[in-house]
Amino acid sequence: MLQAAYPAKPQPGDKVAILSPSWAGPGAFPEVYALGLHRLRHELGLEPVEYPTTLVQGTPAERARDIHAAFADPEIKAVFASIGGADQITVLPHLDGDLLAANPKPFFGYSDNTNLLHYLWRRGIVGYHGGAVLVHLARGGRTHPDTMASLRAALFRPGWFDLSAPLAFSEQHGEWTDPATLTTEPPVRPAPGRWDWHNPDRVIEGTIWGGNLEIVTWLLMADKEVPTADELAGQVLVLETSEDMPSAADVGYWLVAMGERGLLSAPAALLVGRPKAWDRNHQLELPERDAYAALQRAAILRAMAVYNPAATIVFDVDFGHTDPQLVLPYGGRVRVDGPARTISVHY
Repeated sequence: MLQAAYPAKPQPGDKVAILSPSWAGPGAFPEVYALGLHRLRHELGLEPVEYPTTLVQGTPAERARDIHAAFADPEIKAVFASIGGADQITVLPHLDGDLLAANPKPFFGYSDNTNLLHYLWRRGIVGYHGGAVLVHLARGGRTHPDTMASLRAALFRPGWFDLSAPLAFSEQHGEWTDPATLTTEPPVRPAPGRWDWHNPDRVIEGTIWGGNLEIVTWLLMADKEVPTADELAGQVLVLETSEDMPSAADVGYWLVAMGERGLLSAPAALLVGRPKAWDRNHQLELPERDAYAALQRAAILRAMAVYNPAATIVFDVDFGHTDPQLVLPYGGRVRVDGPARTISVHY
């Protein structure tokens, strides 16, 4: 597995870039964006710097130019994606890998930003799967304390950090066009305070690769320098699904394709994000959400039973499209302790 290096961390007071490598959501929802920037300044102590395509949708080449400018600027100490999107894979051909490798910065993003996280990993840079100005920093009512504890540690504190399973989580959100959404916390559901473990018979320490499953399938189909089975051997695969809420059948098909490529049999462990089972376009009732999650879990277990029955699998880990959201070091180290039922990441 490629051993990526951790870039230098920012300090409170430093300048950080706010980019829109996918969708320029800040321009569509300026009030939400302003709240995210306020919290970036006042809760994290960082000074945001915008670029031409942060608020105005740019072409793939224009977005790549902003990425280059942010990484090459010595005053910028970290880079945040404003939000995800649906076409970041078209930006990758315009990127200068040598420029990015020569100017490593911590990059924070998830969802469609799996593309850039993967690209940076291939250039030897550890990124951070998590953090979005328009989503978690601009969360209604207040930021989530678990999210912020993980984000602060990833930003400012090197070393090991123990992830914690919440006692409650949220999957609903208000309409960004409604001003009340900014002042109202999302409704929460109880959680057991523990994750769901399968084959928890050993301690595994390895390197993280994966991300949003829909984007991982795109990377595979486009042959964007995905790891080989040998590179993933003994490592930790992480997968989660988005608000598009793919069917369990589709998840199963994608995993079979990964399995035939050797990408399921190689890892020693699989961490699965808590599936997002509600969206404004799919407003499921509670029993339907539970059924959706159960069907997805069953599809994953079927695939893993065929390709890697001995792997340690942990379901409902709170990363990706989750609230709270725990940040994972992409290309960084993780310790999955089955007997102790704990997960620790190295920031």
